[in-house]
Amino acid sequence: MDFFAPVNSASTRCCLLETKGLVPYLEAWAWQQCLVSDRKLNPKLDDVLILLEHPPVYTLGQGATTEFLKFNLAQTEYELHRIERGGEVTYHCPGQLVGYPILNLQHYRKDLHWYLRQLEEVIIRVLAVYRLEGTRISGLTGVWVAGRKVAAIGIKVSRWITMHGFALNVCPDLEGFDRIVPCGIPDKPVGSLAQFVPDITIEQVRQEVAIAFAEVFGVKLVPTQTGGL
Repeated sequence: MDFFAPVNSASTRCCLLETKGLVPYLEAWAWQQCLVSDRKLNPKLDDVLILLEHPPVYTLGQGATTEFLKFNLAQTEYELHRIERGGEVTYHCPGQLVGYPILNLQHYRKDLHWYLRQLEEVIIRVLAVYRLEGTRISGLTGVWVAGRKVAAIGIKVSRWITMHGFALNVCPDLEGFDRIVPCGIPDKPVGSLAQFVPDITIEQVRQEVAIAFAEVFGVKLVPTQTGGL
């Protein structure tokens, strides 16, 4: 079986929630927790893909160390949250497209390695639209272009239902990454698509991410309001 072949038929529904403007991190986190809880109670509920942007915020994975922070926790003015995903510290900000898939992997493959590679494949296909070669690095998670990490991935899976997801640097101010060691990797610089495609916009990439996600996971994305979830 092709590792990246869709598992589902194209008729499988997945609700697409696209927000306008910036969504506070804690608000989106609460959405995810609620969606996961609902699907634990009723596994037949549709999967969901949330695409959004956050105001500036730092997050630490559940086992992350604070040694990768370059600012004083006791005196910081920066928003910081420790959350239940895997991985080290990362940064979200405007100009970065964040994707939170809420998927029941029992309907796909009960394989976390497969799931991570699928998320990477989504990003790689999006980059190809802009004639950029997205690459993987053995032993690490994420996607790089010309040695610069443009997409970070961190997930949490409970009863095979996923939360958290990926962050793709489209056209952000990268200065915020200077205050951390992103993902705990000191020798790999962070980059953005705008460094290679200067006129790129979030809205363009948002559409391409939705298309690639539907292809990779073999789903039909159905635009949905929050009240329909």
